[in-house]
This record gives sequence, structure tokens and C-alpha cells, in this order.
Amino acid sequence: MLQLLRTAAHNALGTGFALLIIMSVFFMLSLRVTAQNSSTQRATPAQLEAVHRYIKTSWQTLKRSNKELARAAVDPKFKVEHAGKRSIVYLARSENQAQVESELRRQMSAADFASIELRVLPRDHTNITEQGLLYLPHPYVVPGGRFNEMYGWDSYFIQVGLLRDGETELAKNVIDNHLYQIEHYGAVLNANRTYYLSRSQPPFLTQMILGVYRNTKDKVWLRNTLPKIEKFYRFWTQPPHLTTSTGLARYYDVGTGPAPEVIADERDEQGKTHYDRVKEYYRTHDITDYDIKQYYDRERNELTPLFYTGDRSMRESGFDPSNRFGIFNTDVINYNPVCLNSLLYVMEIETAEILKLLGEPRARQNIWHERAAKRKTAINRLMWDERDGLYYDYNFTTKQVRRYPFATAFYPMWAGIATRQQAARLVANLKTFERPGGLLTSTNISGSQWDAPFGWAPLQLLAVEGLRRYGYTAEADRVSTKFLSMVLEDFIEHNTIVEKYDVERRSSDIAAGIKFGYSANQIGFGWTNAAFVEMYAQMTPARRGDVLKLN
Repeated sequence: MLQLLRTAAHNALGTGFALLIIMSVFFMLSLRVTAQNSSTQRATPAQLEAVHRYIKTSWQTLKRSNKELARAAVDPKFKVEHAGKRSIVYLARSENQAQVESELRRQMSAADFASIELRVLPRDHTNITEQGLLYLPHPYVVPGGRFNEMYGWDSYFIQVGLLRDGETELAKNVIDNHLYQIEHYGAVLNANRTYYLSRSQPPFLTQMILGVYRNTKDKVWLRNTLPKIEKFYRFWTQPPHLTTSTGLARYYDVGTGPAPEVIADERDEQGKTHYDRVKEYYRTHDITDYDIKQYYDRERNELTPLFYTGDRSMRESGFDPSNRFGIFNTDVINYNPVCLNSLLYVMEIETAEILKLLGEPRARQNIWHERAAKRKTAINRLMWDERDGLYYDYNFTTKQVRRYPFATAFYPMWAGIATRQQAARLVANLKTFERPGGLLTSTNISGSQWDAPFGWAPLQLLAVEGLRRYGYTAEADRVSTKFLSMVLEDFIEHNTIVEKYDVERRSSDIAAGIKFGYSANQIGFGWTNAAFVEMYAQMTPARRGDVLKLN
């Protein structure tokens, strides 16, 4: 380019004028490049509005109801064996099969109804050989991508977004489905597929109930939630979830063997499953996080039954996988996690609040307050690390915390467990996690999707709300700006919102960095959509314009 300009100018005007023309051309080009760079570094209000429209539209795009049950029954994680195979929809044994079938025939087209097969769940869930969708009576919102079902903790964040966007009826439908699961399937499930019947997910039940109630003021409905709240609370506070030595809870899946969805879907380019990659890692590395013999038989090159318990329990935690509870999170069954116990503290406080709203006796309210106070004391005694100024997960077997900085350290601020002094220490540690695109999930690069350099919307939202709760508004606005501007910038480039981001590089291109779990970035995406609208709404109005600054 330079040589062509030089030759053309010299031939036309001579050496002196040629130099002048070349300098002028490059000056104009530099101005153009500068202008382009300047424009790419700041979004327009119209582009921000486009994100909000995308999110508002997505609530309907991601909605599933019985009218389109045939669509909801399809599971992207499992390949269809042959064309024309009907999708199985299972009904709880306690459900009225004839009534449900009649209602589905009324709502669905004849062709759609013919594409599903209704079955009643066997008494023993371990006898299920063909996986299927679990029936739910109300519409719900799926996360997106490979996740075409209603998820436990995703639904809390999705509901926050629904309520922020005025979708109160749909938000109520989601929580009514959670209550239905507790009644008919025993708990709020990981998701409504048969292979999730053995586990739940992080419990946000009372947060969801109160979120709907504050919009509807329906006390009859609120009272009807109480038996389900108490049943779900027992799920978490009795063995195997209860650890009697601490009085705190753990994640624990009661299923056995490999998780079916992992075998079906989490494969790399060589066709290796997550479990194949784990065995290869165990075989070639020295493991010091825990006693490897519990989880891996080196002579046979086999994962033990206890490994699969740990692996499934890691999936109940929602953090699948990271190295937070040891390599691959396998040792999660020996930990009282700070996230889970913070959520149960909130559940105890909020159940007392619900009882108060319903005019129940103070003595009944106090039972829940006493439970919360006991849990708060245990969390601060066992999980707070004064040296580091962080909350960590407590290993009740070794009787010590695992010093693994993870963004769940901010849960006790969100829950109101931390003292003012502890909160100040946590805020001082923001720099440990804070990056150009928001907060790192952890400070460790492990090749797992819930570790560095990745950041996830739910942890951004809870950390920011924790900061606001303790009066750290400037810090909350700063973190919000970083995360929201990254999502906006990526949306401008790709016209989608996704599940997770590399917050170091401010990018949704994350596949190369993920070795364990699934590397594809899912499009939709329910909880990122919700975090975007909620974090933006909570920002100081004068600071919202900062979201438009993309770099």
C-alpha cells in the first residue's frame, strides 16, 4: 500500500509533493481509524435498548407450556434413536393420569400429542431405563441451548428477571411448578427430567415465593406454600444432607453410577466423556486434595462408586465442575459449603417472615429465627477465615476450611450473615476477583468452567446485591458496569446473550479454555438475561450511562 502510494505520487507530482500527499493520506486514514476505534468503545442508547428488547422477547422464546409439550419433551442432551420415536413424558404416581391426559389432548394439537408417550413413574426410580421429561402443570422458562427443561436454581434468577420485566404471571407459574415438584417428586429438582430425580439444586424457594407474593399480595396462596416450604427444608436438614457433627448441610445426590446426561452429551472431539478425561487425569497426576483411593482404583483404571456419588453431588451444587471441593469437586460430599448454608439461613429467616405475614404465633416464628441464629453462628465460626478475610467451605472430615478463593465468599453478605467488619474485609478482597468483565468465579485456572478465567451471571448478581446491602454502592456500580458492558459489547458483536463469559478477555469465546464439563457456550440465556436487567435496574441512575463504555 505504502509503495503504491509513493510510486503513484512520485510519478504524478515529484518527490516533494509525493511526500506531502503520502503524509496527508496517512493522516486522513489515522483519523478514520481513530474515529472507528472511538465508536467501538462506546455503545449507543439504541444498542442498549436492543439488549433489553432481546431479553424481553426471550422470556417468551424460552417459555415452555403444555400447549407445546412436544417441543418441551425433546431433550437436546440425548440423541434421537430413530425418526418418529416418541418423546416420553412421565407422570407422578400421585397424579390423576386420566385428567392430565384429557387436559393435554385439549391443549395440544393431535399431531403433537401423537409425538409424545405418557407413562407413570415406576415406584423405584432406579428402574427407569428410558429417560424422559417430568410433567409439570404450568408454563415455565428454560435456560436455553442444551437446557430445554426447568432448572432449580436457574429458575430463581430467571424469576428475578421476569418480575423486573413485569411478567408476574409467568413468574408465579415457575414457583407453582417448584411447589408441584416438592409435592409430587419430593423436592425442587435439579431439573424436570427423570435423570434428575435423585438430586436438587441450591435452594432459593422462599426468595421465589416472597418475590411473587410482594407482587400479588395473595395471602391464601402464600399460606398454601407453607407445607411445601417445610417439606423442602426437611430435605436439606436431614441425612444425608445434614452433617450431624456441625449441624450444617452438604450437597448429596442419592443416585448411583454415572450421570446419564454426562454419558450422553459431555463428549470431546475424540468422543471421550467427562469421566474418560477424569480417569486420564487421575492416572497421570498425583492428587493431594483428597485420598484418591476413595474415588479411583488405579490398578483397574476405574472410578469407584463413591466417585460417582461425589460427581453427582457436585452437580447438585450447581458448580459442575470446578476444583473448589478438590480436583473435579469430587470431595464435595465432605464439605459444608458456604453457599448452601447461606441459602438455608435465608430460608429460615424468610420462613419466619412468611409466618409473620400470615399472622402466625410469635412462638412459631421464633423456631425459625432460632434455627437461623444457630446456623449463622456456625457459618461465622467454621467458615470465616480471619487471616484471608474470606469465607471458605468447611471440610467437616478434616475440620478445616479449604483455602480456595471462590465468589461464593460473598454469599454471606448477600444473606446478611457477615458482620460490618467482615463485610469490609470482603470488600477489600474484591480486587482478588475483579477483572475487566466483572468477577472471576475463582482465582484458579483448572480447565473447568466454574473456575478462572470465567465469570457467571448469578455470582455477579448475588455479589453486587451483597455489596449494596452493606452500603458499598460505588463498588456495586463498578462491578455491575464491568459485567454489563461486557455482555452489551458481546451482544453487539454476536446478537445473542450466553451462559458464561471469560471476564479476563471480556469474551464469550470460551471453548478453548474448558477441558472438563461441556465447552459449548449456551445461547439464550435465562440467568444472564435476568442478571442484566436486574443489575442495570439496581445501578445508581447517574452511573447507568457507564454501561455504554465498552472498553
